[in-house]
Amino acid sequence: MSANLINSPVRAMLVLGTRPEAIKLAPVARAMTASELFEPVVVTTGQHREMLHQMLDLLQVPERTALDVMRERQELSTLTARLVDGLGEVIRARRPDVVLVQGDTTTALTGALAAFYEHVPVAHVEAGLRTGVLDNPFPEELNRRLIGRVARWHFAPTPRAAAHLVAEGIPASEVFTTGNTVIDNLLWVLEKGTGRSHFTGADGLRRVLLTLHRRENQGDTMRGMGRAIRRLADRGDVEILLPLHKSPAVRDALLPELTGHPRVRVVEPLGYLDFSATLAACDLVLTDSGGVQEEAPALGKPALVLRTTTERPEAVEAGAARLVGTVPEVILAAVERLLDSPADYERMATAGNPFGDGHATDHIVAQLAEDFGADADAAPVEARLPEGPGSYSTT
Repeated sequence: MSANLINSPVRAMLVLGTRPEAIKLAPVARAMTASELFEPVVVTTGQHREMLHQMLDLLQVPERTALDVMRERQELSTLTARLVDGLGEVIRARRPDVVLVQGDTTTALTGALAAFYEHVPVAHVEAGLRTGVLDNPFPEELNRRLIGRVARWHFAPTPRAAAHLVAEGIPASEVFTTGNTVIDNLLWVLEKGTGRSHFTGADGLRRVLLTLHRRENQGDTMRGMGRAIRRLADRGDVEILLPLHKSPAVRDALLPELTGHPRVRVVEPLGYLDFSATLAACDLVLTDSGGVQEEAPALGKPALVLRTTTERPEAVEAGAARLVGTVPEVILAAVERLLDSPADYERMATAGNPFGDGHATDHIVAQLAEDFGADADAAPVEARLPEGPGSYSTT
């Protein structure tokens, strides 16, 4: 392999566009900012522009470059093309030594593709999640598989995720089990204590937090979920809080079903600090989100997953989450079982967290520093990037 000469500190470009990406890359950005070994360059694509910018400063993410690629009701094909083009320009201008992407969004996929086209190695944070169904969730399952073919570093949150990658032919030497950075950030935020719960705190009511947004659930499926939630609220002993996603399709499906019920509070999307405090204050979570499946077990909150597949089976196997699907009657029965059975509730609440101990960031940053041979006091050094999938030469 031809030598890749890397200046120290290592210039690491972190690409993020959605709120979950910001949450999970923020601790990496903070750690790199505090280290003499790295020069972080944060690029935001604006995929969740309004939801993203409300929280980046609060998470102490350093100065960043912002793209403006979002258009109302934009097709995925158009968004993908615009992101690859825009990120390619930024990579050529900033000349990073490594590009970090997180998860499985369109931003993550296009960040990896743009880096590949510019011969820059890719580090994939939260690598190896799989459902085994190519279009469920859509388009995330395809996105993360494609990133896996491009990346040089695969930072897997769990041993299961790492095993998926090795089974797909990724060299074991390029796969690292780190835990999930979402736990790092959650503990950091709760320790600060600056968030505010948005439950009313009414006496005698069980607090149920609801989040819904996935593309594959939108339309009739989500309308059915809304009807199930309304029937749940009719019990009279619950307070349901729904931070409503900005997606017009989500709002069109849920607002007609839930608006006006005295036991359902529909609020605008919460900032991350307030959402974390609200999660900590709830009794039960209903969600189709990926990140919430990881955060809830860390706080001892039973999570019912409103999807037909999950790429996070570790929480289900541990007993901290249940995959209940999308059928309204099944959802309602699963919630009522938890509300009415103290023993079932206690088993889920005490099942534990399989997603790490809050030190995933330390493992990621240490591995990159080791592999780049970064030394703040040295002249440019040779990056130790072995030949193989996802590694690049300058010639």
